[in-house]
Amino acid sequence: MLKAHRLKAVGLDLEMDSKIGDMLQRKKLSTTIGASNYAYLHDMVKAGKAESMGEAVDKTVEMARRLDNRATLERQTAAYFKGLTSRAAAEETDLEDALSAASQEIDFDQP
Repeated sequence: MLKAHRLKAVGLDLEMDSKIGDMLQRKKLSTTIGASNYAYLHDMVKAGKAESMGEAVDKTVEMARRLDNRATLERQTAAYFKGLTSRAAAEETDLEDALSAASQEIDFDQP
């Protein structure tokens, strides 16, 4: 956390989130992986998408977690709408229509 405070002191606003904690509390991972997966991680480093193999693994796992979270949200949303009563479904449709109409009035090109 000291680094975050130093960066903030020189004008860089660094959000204090779990990623910073992860950076300070790295865990050792010693394993073997498939050759094509190793090549993928190595290519990430060579292309400058990651500074190290460890960071390439972190980024790849974060992407997989985001995809898992999206899939979970999709399943939960579908279950929510499937479980609605006809009255609640009608209210959801009315809300959707009202939000759609309201968004048509917004000029997204204006600052």
